[in-house]
Amino acid sequence: MANQLTFNCAATMIGSVPYTDPGKAWKKIDKYLKDLPVWPQLPMRSNLENMYIQYSQGFPGIVIDGQKISIERGASFDQALERLYSDSSEEKLDNYAISKEYAAGLHHLSSIHSLPVIKGQITGPISWGLCVTDDSGRGIIYDETLADAVAGFLKLKARWQEEFLLSVAGRSIIFVDEPYLTSLGSAFVALSNEQVSALITETLSGIKGPKGVHCCGGTDWSLLLKLPIDILSFDAYNYVDSLLCYEADLTSFINAGKVIAWGIVPNDEDTLKKETLSSLMDRFGEALAPLTRCGISIKKLVAQSIVTPSCGLASLSDDAVEQVLTLLAQLSEKTRSKYSPQ
Repeated sequence: MANQLTFNCAATMIGSVPYTDPGKAWKKIDKYLKDLPVWPQLPMRSNLENMYIQYSQGFPGIVIDGQKISIERGASFDQALERLYSDSSEEKLDNYAISKEYAAGLHHLSSIHSLPVIKGQITGPISWGLCVTDDSGRGIIYDETLADAVAGFLKLKARWQEEFLLSVAGRSIIFVDEPYLTSLGSAFVALSNEQVSALITETLSGIKGPKGVHCCGGTDWSLLLKLPIDILSFDAYNYVDSLLCYEADLTSFINAGKVIAWGIVPNDEDTLKKETLSSLMDRFGEALAPLTRCGISIKKLVAQSIVTPSCGLASLSDDAVEQVLTLLAQLSEKTRSKYSPQ
């Protein structure tokens, strides 16, 4: 894990966009997110780019039916599961690539040369294991053997992705996306905090460079802040008060040199219409202010911050995506000029 990361409020995004052409998506990213570009997820191009299906290649018994994903325990299932366990323990990546068919935006990077840095993303084991079901319709995360297999499998996927990203860029960062952590402690996610932490930690262990976790709602932030991560990414537009309730854990995280990715630009079109650069600057300043009262300087906060949309952009119109990315780029530039003048 890196001891100190400095992004100085670079703008990036979570991953998904409403396009079908990876070239078009990349042009937008290259225009607005120059300091921290990201490979685009294209769920409108194919169901294979659904954030759960996208990382399913190679898991034993996978069955894809439209947007649904499940497993079937065929005659060779146990043997395939044993091989997965072996590959995970030995970090054998050959069978765990993410193909172009499943991630056209990722493979588009092969046509881009000499990127200084690139952001990637992968779905985390809790959310993936809840959405992949067994023959009874239950998430496979509730089968202890399969839960461990899921975490090890996604570890291999993350490691393969990191090596791919480093073949086209000087540095990479990868976020593990865990939307279902918003349901921690409910009947929907009937897992202990210890199980959740252990499974996510196993997946994170496949990422050798800077790594983060993204959650787009309220959750038990103390659990996330204590994970072996460098970056915490969250929906700061809607849930900043939720995170600030964990003041001691949050200040310890920042004082350890780690980074907050503030999802400060909304990804809802009706809400977006009400916002301007000025209103978002005010909102961002209000989010940072309680931390300055805890003794963290504004310059340190800005240095250890990233700005993002509140979550993915796949549901937005083209005009709305343009507005989000424009606001992100402007917010990054204005924050830097205000607090980190050259």
